Amino acid sequence: MKLSTFLATTAALAIGASAVYAEGADIFVIGGKPDDPFWSIVKRGAEDAALVVEAQGGSVTWLGPQNYDNLGVDAAELIRQAIDQGADGVIGPNWVPEAMDPAFQAVVDAGIPLVIYNAGGLEAADRLGALNYVGAVDYLAGVAGGEWLGNNGGTVGLCVNSLPGAANIEDYCNGFAEGMENTGHTATTLPLPATAQGNVTAVAQAVRAHLLQNPDINAVFATANLDAVGIVQGIQQAGKAGQVQICGINFDEAILTNIKSGQQACAIDQQGYQQGFYAVSILNGHINYGLSIPTREILTGPGVVDASNIDATMLGAGKGTR
Repeated sequence: MKLSTFLATTAALAIGASAVYAEGADIFVIGGKPDDPFWSIVKRGAEDAALVVEAQGGSVTWLGPQNYDNLGVDAAELIRQAIDQGADGVIGPNWVPEAMDPAFQAVVDAGIPLVIYNAGGLEAADRLGALNYVGAVDYLAGVAGGEWLGNNGGTVGLCVNSLPGAANIEDYCNGFAEGMENTGHTATTLPLPATAQGNVTAVAQAVRAHLLQNPDINAVFATANLDAVGIVQGIQQAGKAGQVQICGINFDEAILTNIKSGQQACAIDQQGYQQGFYAVSILNGHINYGLSIPTREILTGPGVVDASNIDATMLGAGKGTR
């Protein structure tokens, strides 16, 4: 049965049994900015899960920042908005703990069920009193990228960090360094201003300059979709196409096309669709029925997308779920 058919059938059954439901759960999801390719996939998962939530009389509201310039503070404000708007449940990534933890604590103190997803891991869920963590472990995602590049010709690695201070991005770069070290190689990090995140031109210029200054680098790791596109351009502008491999966190159509053509070696998949879908579904079941998932850390990654599985991945991307 197709996913769309399953969801429609489930929603229809829920409507038919609406007499047993209360008013439903009003769930608020904090996510990325509207034009972020990765977060559009997470949002799609949340929206698909929302079909059942809405059939049961509830709602799912997505809240995201307009940019990432002041990520922790802005995300904390969105969490507080969810409380003020009467959330029955809150889902959010723990991007910048020092800025966001007090807001998450306010959710728990108000007796509102909380699920941490995408960033922070089970450690954050435990610290904050959340029901579950849904997502990948960012550090291990970085390790996977470092080991893939280290095992496939990379000897001197570089992690491009366009969001310094964001815990998940720092974890990606630290994990990447370990992955390279695990294969007997080395890696460093290139921190960029937060305004460079999502700015393909800015990333390309920075990478070009750094590669020309450090000609021994032959493996680059990206921590965001658009950064990966910029890195490919920077490699080309430095005259190093075919000499420097790139792997990165997440992917979109442009990145998959680059993997297919050989311009990018691999991408680390954390299955963002699953993060949005499972987080909303778990919280909805808990609020409506008191259900719980004994496995509190629900991992959606890391997986590696490379030449060996690019065709199957592109098929899923064409349906808006990869």
